[in-house]
Amino acid sequence: MITNLQNPGIKNIVKLQEKSSVRKKKKKFVIEGRRELSIAQQCGVDIFEIYLCEDIYTDDIFYPVKTDNIKKIPVNTDVYNKIAYRDNSEGIIGIANMKEACLSKIELSSLPLILIIENVEKPGNLGAILRTADAAGVDAVIVCSQQTDIYNPNVIRSSMGAVFSNRVVTCTGEETIKWLNDNFISVFSAVPDSGTFYYDIDYVQPAAIVFGAESKGLSQNWVNASKQTVKIPMTGKTDSLNVSVSTAIILYEAVRQRQINSCQ
Repeated sequence: MITNLQNPGIKNIVKLQEKSSVRKKKKKFVIEGRRELSIAQQCGVDIFEIYLCEDIYTDDIFYPVKTDNIKKIPVNTDVYNKIAYRDNSEGIIGIANMKEACLSKIELSSLPLILIIENVEKPGNLGAILRTADAAGVDAVIVCSQQTDIYNPNVIRSSMGAVFSNRVVTCTGEETIKWLNDNFISVFSAVPDSGTFYYDIDYVQPAAIVFGAESKGLSQNWVNASKQTVKIPMTGKTDSLNVSVSTAIILYEAVRQRQINSCQ
């Protein structure tokens, strides 16, 4: 059992939790909590170490974590609290290898629905968007920002593991636009001052829906690449919605139309 707070392995976990640069350099990241670890395992994430505090951890029948064939390292409560990123954690932390993801490996359905996020850097927003994407069953989520770290602990936590259940690719907008054109996928970009309401668009076609950060909006490249720009009606005093809310509203309109079409 590790009881020394200065243990090199413990210091390494703290760095992985706190620094994106360390995660990217080592191509490793931390998964904290039963639900997140269980979903990651179900989705084929390569977890090679588990740190376990038996004074805190209890099994969960809904989110079982398999520890067979994984290096299991017991730690005491003080050590666990040092490496845990969030309060009231569950006594179990895994270290995993990052999965290489690229546009060419995305498997498209016969009627693809793609979600594209540009420059949404707040981890909580990105995590919430990934939960919606998972629930809506999109083919892939493409994050067009080199600054965004999808393995940020807050992204993993706020997505409740959906960062693993989605196909998530990070690349440039230019690469994404070319890939969409090559696959004959129409682009619909959310722009607050667009003249077309989101519910007046036909999404029963190969479609990519694009959202930008609330502070900056979308770049002109995406506006130019769009088949149509769309907006959500705003009838109150506020002039915008949180990007995760906007994503859910428009994405589920596409889901609604497609479900109606499949029943006809």
